[in-house]
Amino acid sequence: MIFDVHVHLFPPEVTRRIEKYTCRDPFLAEICSSKGHKYATVEDLLAEMDKCSVERTAVSGFASSDPGLCREMNDYILEAARIYPQRLIAMAVVSPLDKMMEEELDRALTNGARGVGELFPWGQDFALEGEAVERLAYYCQERRLPLLLHLNENVGHQYTGKGDISIKEGALFAAKFPSLSLIFAHWGGGLCFYELMPELKEQLQNVYYDTSASPFLYSRNIYRVVREIGILDKILLGSDYPLISPRRYLRELEGSGLEAHEIKKIRGDNAARLFSLDS
Repeated sequence: MIFDVHVHLFPPEVTRRIEKYTCRDPFLAEICSSKGHKYATVEDLLAEMDKCSVERTAVSGFASSDPGLCREMNDYILEAARIYPQRLIAMAVVSPLDKMMEEELDRALTNGARGVGELFPWGQDFALEGEAVERLAYYCQERRLPLLLHLNENVGHQYTGKGDISIKEGALFAAKFPSLSLIFAHWGGGLCFYELMPELKEQLQNVYYDTSASPFLYSRNIYRVVREIGILDKILLGSDYPLISPRRYLRELEGSGLEAHEIKKIRGDNAARLFSLDS
């Protein structure tokens, strides 16, 4: 099974009137005006999945600080997963600062959501500590919902969406909620490398790392590095489509020097286990 855990779709109705939202959400405006930003619909995604032989995808909309936009995003994703249940898994987006967050998550779960995210602590202006994010963490933990969070490295080149929430905040958050299944996007901003530290390895037992944007950040040698660290079972294929096609990651994996059974874990077996699917 090839399983992509990190994809963003925009409802066509939202795309057509995107200025309605960007004028109220500076982070969304920054993302949508960036040079590499692309919009994709359900139909676009399914066509790309067929081209790349991707069997399953966990899909989300764009997590905004605007609860109304989050709801519209969720409506689109939930309907897509309802129509294509064997191919798409719905991830709900919310703002932890929204007083009605639990109600929106209840609605999403009732309509088939299987996880939450990708959420952007920096972009949505919430910290990985405090009451707001605790409500979210306990909600997901109690319902065994994977939570996908954006973390980025705090060194290297600047790019749109790069914020100041990184490995320290991520590690503390994971340690505080050890029963919460966490997916840290973009290799966890490099947090994966710190699993070489015994105390961090213990604290991060509940953490998975996805590969989203990896071709823009690291050489393909990163796959051999995480094998040496001993965390191949925690690495998930995440493309960040439509930013990058899954095909590019699959090519990198084939040239990474990993064994076939190791590639199979990253391509889908690990994600199938996380989402309780047959691989």
